[in-house]
Amino acid sequence: MRQCWLCAQEADDVWCSLLHDVEDARAYGWDLPEAPQLQWSRFIENKNNEILRLNGIYTGILTRAGVQILQGKGSFVDAHTVAVEGEGGTKNYTAKTILIAVGGWPFVPEIPGKELAITSNEAFYLKELPKRVLIVGGGYIAVEFAAIFSGYGSKVSLVYRGENWLRGFDNDLRTHLKTEYDTQGIGVRFNTNVTALAKTASGIAATLTDGSVEEYDVVMFATGRKPRTETLNCDKAGVKLDDKGAVVVDEAMKTSSDNVYAIGDVIDRIALTPIALAEGHCLADTLFGGKPRKVDYSDVPTAVFSNPPIGTVGPTEEEARKQYGDVHIYRTSFRGMKHTLTKREEKTLMKLIVHPETDKVLSVHMCGDAAPEIMQLAGVAIKAGATKAHFDSTIGIHPTAAEEFVTMRSRV
Repeated sequence: MRQCWLCAQEADDVWCSLLHDVEDARAYGWDLPEAPQLQWSRFIENKNNEILRLNGIYTGILTRAGVQILQGKGSFVDAHTVAVEGEGGTKNYTAKTILIAVGGWPFVPEIPGKELAITSNEAFYLKELPKRVLIVGGGYIAVEFAAIFSGYGSKVSLVYRGENWLRGFDNDLRTHLKTEYDTQGIGVRFNTNVTALAKTASGIAATLTDGSVEEYDVVMFATGRKPRTETLNCDKAGVKLDDKGAVVVDEAMKTSSDNVYAIGDVIDRIALTPIALAEGHCLADTLFGGKPRKVDYSDVPTAVFSNPPIGTVGPTEEEARKQYGDVHIYRTSFRGMKHTLTKREEKTLMKLIVHPETDKVLSVHMCGDAAPEIMQLAGVAIKAGATKAHFDSTIGIHPTAAEEFVTMRSRV
């Protein structure tokens, strides 16, 4: 167990991410005269400024394209009319075609003291960095925020009601990341949930399903997001919702009302920003561009920005075996060259799943540095129908982690 000179805590207890990058520099010969000090308020200010900058850019793009932006809260009056409630009151607007793209909203279950919890909406508006954080959930957001808070020096615990987190990801990735978080000192517990929250003199008391009570400074729920349709009055437009509140659409993104369409998280298909963009692009081409087309939801590459990050494209091993039978598995786990000097116990996992008859690479899975960057081009290879022979005949770039994908020869 190494002593972390930057955060004055043992490295197995708190993983400092960026701070540890500085610490790792010592193994490469660098000495720093002073330990870095965190200015949380500066980070929040810079984050706010970046959001304003991006909003300005998108507003400019829309304005130059001739889009009229109405600031307010909208709801349906009928299938062709939307009421917009703004500072100057409520005004009705009519249109031939209406698109619903309101996204989703974090969901906090009904438990005593739920008002004491925060969600991802509030996480980056905290006035100071909490020392003790409990995260409830096991999806993208929960896993990512566990790494974020831990990386800034908080003591982090994560509880999830299921047997394993990151549902829908390959089991090797799920198990590997759990081991990495254990090594970093992030307390991950499965088959555990929060049943109540209560304010104390020094924090928030969280009661768990086993009856134990633990105290934290912040309790963050990342237990899912619900389509944001509650106040849209979709029934007035004849727009049907499913039992989760998602807008029901066909392959062309059309709702049950002929002139109303919906895209993005509000239709609850694949909740990823690039998917919403693709859906919007296809809809615009179909309705107004004279190029009818539909979104291809197969082999969507995705990433979890955990620490280390996950990148994946294609089916899990379980899904592949169910569909193709005795698929060929190639897998390796190793400590990256960077850490052969730092001695940090961080490992990379890489995995290929190959069709047993056609030799086509069905899936690429990775947990390790640069996994999201690597997976973007792996997604191109999968879409192009690359085979294991193509991977094998490709010259590796040395020394990189990515070369392992073209040098794995032995099946497991």
